[in-house]
Amino acid sequence: MTARAGETFETGRAVSDIEALLAEPVPAAGPTISEEEQVTEEWTVTRGEGFLIIPLWEGESLTGVYDPEWNEAVETAEGHLSGLVRELDRRWGTHRKVAMHVPLFRKQVGEPNLPLFQALHAVDIYSDLTVWGPVPADGGAARRWVGVSVGHSDGDAPLVMVAVVSDRPIIELQE
Repeated sequence: MTARAGETFETGRAVSDIEALLAEPVPAAGPTISEEEQVTEEWTVTRGEGFLIIPLWEGESLTGVYDPEWNEAVETAEGHLSGLVRELDRRWGTHRKVAMHVPLFRKQVGEPNLPLFQALHAVDIYSDLTVWGPVPADGGAARRWVGVSVGHSDGDAPLVMVAVVSDRPIIELQE
């Protein structure tokens, strides 16, 4: 569960959260650490070498949900993501896709992966990233890359939308 559980998705709030994330310091090195709210132990942020990841939205639990409700839940999540992508395209120009299948294959066979992709997998994000960058950050002095995605770990888990901010290019890995 994330700290966004039970919240209604709002594109404006998601954009504000991403803008705030752009102003945050990004760790230059060190281990990847996920942080949680103290009382609820819900995930709030993951910090790692060159990146930050936050949840933007969490859908309802899909336990006991089957077609057509399951498909409706997926369509709702994809609609939220699509609206956010349109707004970010308006701000930063056309996005590009970064496929996540190569990092997933590397994970499955135990090969090394970039810390960013390892952290995304740790929060059950296996779907492709929609990426912009570099974009202005920290008052315009810094350049960062931003990615968004929505996914879930299995059929029962809620769908979760995340944002990534990186101080280095988010690139598609080659097979």
